[in-house]
Amino acid sequence: TPVEQIVDTRGPDADSCMNLTNAAVDALAPGASFVLVADHDPIGLCYMLDAERPGVVSWQPPEQGPAVWRVRFSKPAAG
Repeated sequence: TPVEQIVDTRGPDADSCMNLTNAAVDALAPGASFVLVADHDPIGLCYMLDAERPGVVSWQPPEQGPAVWRVRFSKPAAG
């Protein structure tokens, strides 16, 4: 079983949450997933992905603050 990628946007050198998430979505293989870790609620980013890239990924928030938010993004399997 492959290890799930973690995209952590909390560090001082981290690129913007949107840039990191878009790059991770672009690199995501069909059937794979990654977990976004943020210090703020990324629900706006989730809705933006739904609007701008419909059907590319699904998302589910396994942890919702108040100190840390985690959202699992999954790309549907091919075929």
